[in-house]
Amino acid sequence: MKTQHPHIAVLGAGESGVGSAILAHKQGFNVWVSDNGKIKPNYKAELDQHNIPWEEKGHDATKILGAQTIVKSPGIPESVQIVQKALEQNIEVISEIEFAGRYTSAFIIGITGSNGKTTTTMWTYQTLKRAGLNAGMAGNVGQSFARQVAQNNYNYYVIELSSFQLDGMKQFRCNIAILLNITPDHLDRYNNVFESYIASKFRITQNQTKDDYLIINADDPVINTHMHFNEGNAQTLKFSTLEPPEKGAWLNNDKIIFNSINNEFDMIYTKLALEGKHNATNGMAAGIAADILRISKDNIRESLMTFSGVEHRLEPFISVGGIEFINDSKATNINSTWYALESMRKPVIWIVGGIDKGNDYSELEELVQQKVKAIVCLGTDNKKIKDFFSGKVDHIAEAFSMKDAVSMAFNMGKKGDCVLLSPACASFDLFDNYEDRGNQFKMSIRAL
Repeated sequence: MKTQHPHIAVLGAGESGVGSAILAHKQGFNVWVSDNGKIKPNYKAELDQHNIPWEEKGHDATKILGAQTIVKSPGIPESVQIVQKALEQNIEVISEIEFAGRYTSAFIIGITGSNGKTTTTMWTYQTLKRAGLNAGMAGNVGQSFARQVAQNNYNYYVIELSSFQLDGMKQFRCNIAILLNITPDHLDRYNNVFESYIASKFRITQNQTKDDYLIINADDPVINTHMHFNEGNAQTLKFSTLEPPEKGAWLNNDKIIFNSINNEFDMIYTKLALEGKHNATNGMAAGIAADILRISKDNIRESLMTFSGVEHRLEPFISVGGIEFINDSKATNINSTWYALESMRKPVIWIVGGIDKGNDYSELEELVQQKVKAIVCLGTDNKKIKDFFSGKVDHIAEAFSMKDAVSMAFNMGKKGDCVLLSPACASFDLFDNYEDRGNQFKMSIRAL
């Protein structure tokens, strides 16, 4: 597809922005990359290699507002001044996902939800690869979608889509859309209006036709009561741990039963690679998507039984002095941490904190009282956590570095306990991202 827009500005020079710049350059755009912060050296080198001009630590309004299209990285809110000025001047502002989608005819599987996105994305991708399909994985995992469209020629993409990425979509269309669940998250970005966040998640359905498929969680009350936000015309398939849907997959005692597109088949629930009912739903969603693509039931079963999980998500690490350490750094919201605490079978020393996104800690109160013997708050501002849990656990400590948090947690524990890093918060106060936080956790444990 040839564009009529010769000048494009890219806001943000992380993986998403640099991937967009490389694709725009390849498509013949006059590209300008602008980052209000510092650009990492490897991304600077890459931009220079492609002769793409860039700036950091500020925005040149003239060069940005002279563009016909602005590709905005998902971490940049629409409320920032330069974006507001662009919108006032009727400049097109889109996401990297929208931009890249204009330059590929590949089959798109898009996956969103408040929890389980990465697991389901990687599980689906692995299933496609095992079946021999020419597939790429993009979005919040791996290389950016735009970079892969520029540098590869995949027939299928499995894309993890956050609400921030969905917000910048206009014509982008998912051939298969998966909506896993919706619980309060990122409400600070949506003026603390849950309905706005829900509407954002449902944007994954927009532009879907009767030839497409929408896979949804039949057990999720928020999805069920907000189906009026479904803007597409896709065929709906459902997964459930409670009762059989008309078409889809469900948990029936010790079996997962699939009855979506091909002939009905099943697998033993306990042979699923990852434990827990929340992982059963992730596996069912991945299995339905694979079934739509006519992947053999043996391949689907094999993938569901052999998947190794996601780093930083309920990742058992090592035991030190009989105390088990579990890395759940990817738990950046209350619901993720709820699943983590619910699955614990040992007394817990819980490391929690970071940038609060409008958390309601009362949702965790009962689990914390049942399972948590001590809390280590890790963040620059821990007041809300300390105030809420004061008197509800025996010990609350405060740390301002991962090394100190791990040391405190270890000293509070005894043989048979576990230390769980499950922050329920974003990481950007003390860390680059949740991966950095999880890696520092593991490094600090090794140093004990």
